[in-house]
Amino acid sequence: MLKAVQKILLTARKNDTTFPEAALILDSAATGVPAEEIRAKMAQRLADMRRSVREACASEEPCRLEPPIGPALRARRGAMSGKFVTAAATTAMEVAAYNAAMGRIVAAPTAGSCGIIPGMLFAWEFFCGGGRDTDAMLVDALITAGAIGEVTAFRATLSGAAGGCQAECGAAAAMGSAALAFLQGGTPEMSAHAAAMTFKSVLGLVCDPVGGLVECPCIKRNGILTANGILCADMALSGIESVIPLDEVIDAMGQIGRMLPPALRETSLGGLAATQTAAELMRGGTRKIGE
Repeated sequence: MLKAVQKILLTARKNDTTFPEAALILDSAATGVPAEEIRAKMAQRLADMRRSVREACASEEPCRLEPPIGPALRARRGAMSGKFVTAAATTAMEVAAYNAAMGRIVAAPTAGSCGIIPGMLFAWEFFCGGGRDTDAMLVDALITAGAIGEVTAFRATLSGAAGGCQAECGAAAAMGSAALAFLQGGTPEMSAHAAAMTFKSVLGLVCDPVGGLVECPCIKRNGILTANGILCADMALSGIESVIPLDEVIDAMGQIGRMLPPALRETSLGGLAATQTAAELMRGGTRKIGE
């Protein structure tokens, strides 16, 4: 199991190779699974992600609380956040809504954060991938993201029940940010800085789903944290660095998660889940949020 991003960076320097190649070297040595077998499994996950995005964008299955978000954002012209961010965030929210409506998704790293990584990666493919073998590049991007997730799982947690939303949507955004930095030709260190800055932007974010449903605020957080991760990737690619190394940022996230009271860790006893409107919705009202 990958236990430290610093070891991945050292391996990349020693072998003069990329972040995903270094992760594969370490993971293959630790597990005995050949690198090509790991790649083949990740290629299948990529195919599963593609299918879930197609299905999510075409789905008309309603959520219980949230009205459709994707069509409204897609229809907006001249978005201040730009076409890349808007497209990525829209896809992220559509996939998250599809999960809430019991559609089949890829937990990346969890079901509650399932839209963030596909939103980022497929927006990159659409806007930046022209004329290239994007399947191979996206497999490497998923390996990069997976390595960040594996270290996070070891050093902290990927569970909202254990660490709040910072550990679910926060981790997904950090994983995706590192992947984007790689896809744009960044160094392994840039991928690590992108993930560190993304995590730092969400430290302390609680898990407070209304009614215990993975809808409010989860769907919108998928979109918002997608935008966070994209900005952090751009910052890292510009040479901006995190003062605190990624491994230590992950350690801090785990510490903060353990300090959160149970009411703010997926129990729906605090935060947004304990508001008056949330209580009214859960008493059987039919009004959806946003109407």
